[in-house]
Amino acid sequence: MRNPLQLVLDFLSPPQEPAPSSVRKARPTFTSSPISSLSPTNQASGLGNPTSAANSATAVSGEIAIAHPRANRETVLEGMRVAYLFQRVRRRSIGFVVGPDGLEVRAPKWVTLKEVEMGLQERGEWVLRKWAELQERQKNIRQIEWREGASLDYLGEPIHLHLSPQNGRSELNDQRQLLLALPHSVEASQIRDAVQAWLMREAKVLFEQRLNHFAPLMGVQWRRLSLSNAGSRWGSARVDGAIRLNWRLIHLKPEAIDYVVVHELAHLHEMNHSPAFWKVVADILPDHLERRKALQKENLANWA
Repeated sequence: MRNPLQLVLDFLSPPQEPAPSSVRKARPTFTSSPISSLSPTNQASGLGNPTSAANSATAVSGEIAIAHPRANRETVLEGMRVAYLFQRVRRRSIGFVVGPDGLEVRAPKWVTLKEVEMGLQERGEWVLRKWAELQERQKNIRQIEWREGASLDYLGEPIHLHLSPQNGRSELNDQRQLLLALPHSVEASQIRDAVQAWLMREAKVLFEQRLNHFAPLMGVQWRRLSLSNAGSRWGSARVDGAIRLNWRLIHLKPEAIDYVVVHELAHLHEMNHSPAFWKVVADILPDHLERRKALQKENLANWA
């Protein structure tokens, strides 16, 4: 039987490294329990070093260190209370995702709650470390001003917004101006929506091109591409060949996009992160470790 604690790659908070496969024996001391409601305002911020934070948390018995806004279960990791969203899904293993909202745990129906809790205890340090790293990254996310002349990244280079009501459609010119077919009296929210629509169209075309480029080289066939707006992962793949890619990848350099594309196509060979999986990735991208590290440092603009 496949090990139910095999971790999936988490994407959006920008991508996270898989939890360590060799960890100390799980401690059955803590048992996760269902909870009725939690206020997001209970969520602590700026944990800093997870180890020192865990040590100090024992003195604050009622404080929840990580509180997902839709949490339905609670546990204690490294002495810190963690309220997380637990979901039963169709998959082969337990998935742990640390995203902007907190911790999400997804497990197939055949995995017991005890096994889920064991997995959480094994990965307690990893969860707290990833949450602390995410909080630090969030501090550096820049806001986009939705106005004439504002800039944002497209394929790793800045482009500038220009209102061009005479244009029949939005397009990027040779001066790296995104000409938006909008009147000068337009509201900021309309500029944002127009820019997002253009970026998503560009993303769909580019992602399909890169999938078609790499799939034959890897001996796999993808079936369907959909764009994701997920807050916790860059992409995902299913055994039936369906690929989901976060459209915000279009902000990043082509090397980063190719890494995510190859990563997801590699899952059509191996639905895990075993040595066999990483060999598939390395055969196509020998520098995948460097690309992955660079991707982990990315801070996407705030589209709110």
